[in-house]
Amino acid sequence: MSDQDTHHKGVPRNIAILVYPGVQSLDVTGPLEVFSAARQLIERGAAGGERPEPVDHARRSADYRVHVISPDGAHVETSSGLTIVPHAAIADAPRAIDTLIIAGGVGVKRLCEDTTTLAWIADRAARARRVASVCTGAFALAAAGLLDGRRAATHWASVAELTRRYPEVRVDPEPIFVRDGSIWTSAGVTAGMDLALALVEEDLDREAALSVARHLVLFLRRPGNQSQFSATLAAQAPARDALREVQRFAVENLTADLSVEALAARAHMSARHFARSFRAQVGITPARYVERLRLEAARRALEETDEPLAAVAARCGFGTPETMRRSFLRALAVGPAEYRRRFHVHETDAERSLASAHVAA
Repeated sequence: MSDQDTHHKGVPRNIAILVYPGVQSLDVTGPLEVFSAARQLIERGAAGGERPEPVDHARRSADYRVHVISPDGAHVETSSGLTIVPHAAIADAPRAIDTLIIAGGVGVKRLCEDTTTLAWIADRAARARRVASVCTGAFALAAAGLLDGRRAATHWASVAELTRRYPEVRVDPEPIFVRDGSIWTSAGVTAGMDLALALVEEDLDREAALSVARHLVLFLRRPGNQSQFSATLAAQAPARDALREVQRFAVENLTADLSVEALAARAHMSARHFARSFRAQVGITPARYVERLRLEAARRALEETDEPLAAVAARCGFGTPETMRRSFLRALAVGPAEYRRRFHVHETDAERSLASAHVAA
């Protein structure tokens, strides 16, 4: 029987985040801030906030209590030099852990050699309702034997190493986070916040998760199957000036002719040479890159505006709603209308209450 089987309404859910020397600070503080904001939302509801629906549902579940723990309870220096003071050592961690989160960082390699801590992770994972990792924290879960035969995600730069070291793990290089049963794994840094928001949504509801996301001024509350690759950021990657200029043009002119031939002419290259050079330096074809640029722009429009689908498709360079729909289905396995239904953000009374409480504090 897991600890969660003994969970009762009104009893706090213990969230334990494991840290260690060389941990990535944002892998710790990102999820911590998400659960902290969710707790504030719950408390506002208990105090009679302006909008009762999400917070009343949250109150019927349970409050969050976040515990930062380390193998020995000593202060931990992160990879950036920030010092974290844990609440406790693993030996003194709460007996009933609802959610165990393993943060990532350069120190995870040493953690994977700590047999005592790995045994503790395996033991607590068997009794927790769910287990999660952020970034390279997946290595610790794999070393503890928790990912054998499971699908998992990690930072794109560590995919090859995780695959090589733990061939039993089905490493998926694309998504920002993955759920396989009770185990969740995520890509790097900010993806840990996306994962934490998904956990909040599972516990409370979609409205509460959106409220937390807006309170933290997160640009997007991204679905787990979104690719780690950002077409916009990739514009900074190529070494050749001509390719960077073509990418800049594409970002700023989504409705223009962005065919391989048109982009090659802009780069003063033959279409074949351009396509070959682009793929070698960016990692995807020019057509795939352009599609992702348009998809990112369309996602933002669907989340942040009430524009009709036809207007979004035209403004983002898809031309027709059907072309946009096919692109969404390929990339996200959901159509634009359903995507908007799930992720369109409206400022609510609950969010305003949360913001007011933050300012007052």
